[in-house]
Order: sequence, then structure tokens, then C-alpha cells
Amino acid sequence: MNVEILARIQFAFTIAFHYIYPPLSIGLGLIMTIMEGLYLKTGRKIYEQMARFYVRVFALIFGIGVATGIVMEFEFGTNWAVYSKYVGDVFGSALAAEGIFAFALESGFLGVLLFGWNKVRPGVHFFSTVMVTLGSMFSAVWIVVANSWQQTPAGYHIVGKGLNARAEITDFWAMVFNPSSVTRLTHVWIGSFLAGAFLVLSISAFYLQRNRHAHFARISFKIALAVATFFSLAQLAVGHSSAEVVAEYQPAKLAALEGHFDGSKAADMFLFGYVDQKNNLTKGIAIPGGLSFLTKGDFKTPVTGLNDFKPEDRPGAVNFVFQTYHIMIAIGMFLIALTLYASFLWWRGTLFQKRWLLHIFSFSVLLPQIANQVGWYSAEVGRQPWVVYGLLRTSKALSQAVSAEQIMFSLILFTVVYVILFILFIYLLNKKIKHGPYDNHNIDHSPRHIEMADSL
Repeated sequence: MNVEILARIQFAFTIAFHYIYPPLSIGLGLIMTIMEGLYLKTGRKIYEQMARFYVRVFALIFGIGVATGIVMEFEFGTNWAVYSKYVGDVFGSALAAEGIFAFALESGFLGVLLFGWNKVRPGVHFFSTVMVTLGSMFSAVWIVVANSWQQTPAGYHIVGKGLNARAEITDFWAMVFNPSSVTRLTHVWIGSFLAGAFLVLSISAFYLQRNRHAHFARISFKIALAVATFFSLAQLAVGHSSAEVVAEYQPAKLAALEGHFDGSKAADMFLFGYVDQKNNLTKGIAIPGGLSFLTKGDFKTPVTGLNDFKPEDRPGAVNFVFQTYHIMIAIGMFLIALTLYASFLWWRGTLFQKRWLLHIFSFSVLLPQIANQVGWYSAEVGRQPWVVYGLLRTSKALSQAVSAEQIMFSLILFTVVYVILFILFIYLLNKKIKHGPYDNHNIDHSPRHIEMADSL
């Protein structure tokens, strides 16, 4: 494999591994805030126990997330030096803002969150929880802004030529609020809330299946289910809005997402299928004119196809983009159906009587993670061959001095380290879950509280 392919594989591997943890931190932060807020409002001990337990899970996720995120900044310098110079002004300002406004906020209050129980007033501790949650969300803001600028550049001009060319910011707020920032950020936030909610649902279902910490698990499950149901439905609307932005600013990516080649015809919307890129055909089950209707408001209006672009300006792996995009959509629709059905059972008072449903929920933590990963793959591979859309090709963004052997060596090294980290993470998470709520002996198992849990 050549330098470009290896460098792309290495970056994809490291960022995909890192991207397991930030969404969990953001989503779990919201759940913790709700639980501790309920404790302050009601004074019920069970909510405090929930917050204490999930704070410990949060700390584990936060620690692994920070450790795995450092590597990518080094990769910019080692493998992508031309790219780093080109986007240095944009990324530098965004990453600096993340460090000042987000990471400092998140890490500064984390100590109070972890060790402040019984040492500061409950209101101060709750304030710390809110700050940590906001810090994790602000962190996503600046990372998504930087990435969105690559998708839809705005507020810049190019200075220099050739290897010395670079984008210089002319309008900071136009750069921040580039055409895709808001919809992509909202999409990422909601995906993160779902990741956190389904982690709590999974742990709660695990306890209920084994009849352990049942009182604790029932209330946790209901809180997480309310969050998951709301944001599953919200993601449907936000996802559609995000697709509209892609249709307007990245038509080649949109055509790849649906495997649409002929721009003289209306575009179908596939439920599933396969792209025969050799013959420029897509086969499968589709809604005729569905993509035309969603983007143009008419089932018969033509939509720009891949054939309207030069071969060198199209995404190379169209079937990969198509499949990852449709996996994300399928998981999103399944999450909506699953949470609505569970909410219906909650309303009927039979939520915890379906053992098969608890079994599904115990494994459901994987679904938002898979959706986040494949969604990111479809977004990033779909904008190829551009690393900065329409401005800088990926093949031109590489470091000039690095060799394929050097990248292969570092890739193997990262793989070994990340496998060890992942095994350690699973071991520690499993240990915390099996141990259960940290102060379990303090949980109120009185009939009044159990009745309250069942009626929540």
C-alpha cells in the first residue's frame, strides 16, 4: 500500500477508536445531570446513588477518551504536514478555543464531580456536574466546527501557492458558522445523547435480567428511556436537515450516499441495495423519486448525479459510502421503533415483563456506537477526493518526507496500544457494572420508594 492509503487507514483507525468515548461522555453527562437534578428537587436518596454510580463510569470513559485523543494531533504533524500548514489558521483557532472554553471547563470541575461528594454543598456539586457536561458539549462544538469547515469552507482566503498555500481566516464567525456547522453539531450532539442513554439502558437491563439492584435499575431505565425516545425522534428531523445541507453544498457526496449516477433523471431513495460502480448502476429496494422529493420537493425533478462530475472529482468508494450511510439510517429507524414500543409498554405498566425486550436492550449500547461510526465514515469518505472540499485534495495533503514503512510501523504500534487500552476499558467497565451502585448499602429499599419507582 502507498503512503496515502496507509496514512488514511491510520487516521481512520485512531479517530474511530477515539470516537467511541467522547459521545459516551457527552450523553452520560446529560443523564448524570438529570439524575442529580432530580435528587436536588426531590431529596430522594435513590437519585443520588444513581448520580454517584454513573459519575464513576463517566470518569473511566473520560480518562480513556483523553488518552486516545492525543495521538491524532501528532499525526497531523507527522503524516499530514501539508494539510496542517494549509488549515493551520482555522484548526489552530478552533482547537485553541476548545482548550480554553471546553477542556479547561470540563477538566477543572471534574475533580469536584469525582471527589466533592460530602465535601461541598449539594448545589455546588450539581453546578460542577452541569459544568462538566457543558464542557464536554463545548468540546464537540469546536471539533465539529473545524471538521465542518473542511466540508463547507467559509470566512477565509488563500494565501501563497503550491506547498506554501494556506487558508487564512478573514471572518472568524463566518468560519465558525459555516453552512454545515449547526446541523452537523446538532446531529453529533443527539448521536452522543443516544450513546449515553443506551449505555444506561443496557446496564439497567443487565441488572433487571439478573434481578440485581432491581429498584435502582427500574428508575435508571425509565430516565434513560425518556431521553432515548425524545432524541431518537429528534434525530430523524435533524438528520433530514443535515442531508439538505449536503444536497446544497456537496452534491457529489449526496449522489454517492444514494448511489445516484444519472443526473438527467429523478433520484430514487434506497432502503437497501448494492452499488455496481463498474457499470454505474445501483440495485436494491427503493422509493422511486424519493431523493428528488426530499431535496427538490418533487418526485420527478432530476438530481445531480455522479456522472455529472469528472471521475477524478468523485468519491472513489461509492458502495462503501452507500452502505455505511444506509446502515446508519437503518439503526436510527430501529432505535425509534424500539424506544416507542418500550414507551408504550411503560404507559401500559408492562415495561419490565418482556424478558426478550430486556435482552435486546442489554445489547443496545452497541447500536448508537455503530451508527456514530458508520455515519462518520460516510461523511468523511463521501467528501473524497478532497480533504478540504473543493480546495485541497487528500493526495496533496501528505507529508513529503514520510515513508510507507514508517507509517506501517506506527500503525502497528497504535493498534497494539489501542487493543490493550480497549481490553483495559472493557475490564474496568465490566468490573464497575458487576460491582453495582457504589453505595448500594445506602439505597432506600423501603416499600414507599419501590412503589415510587414502579409508578415513575
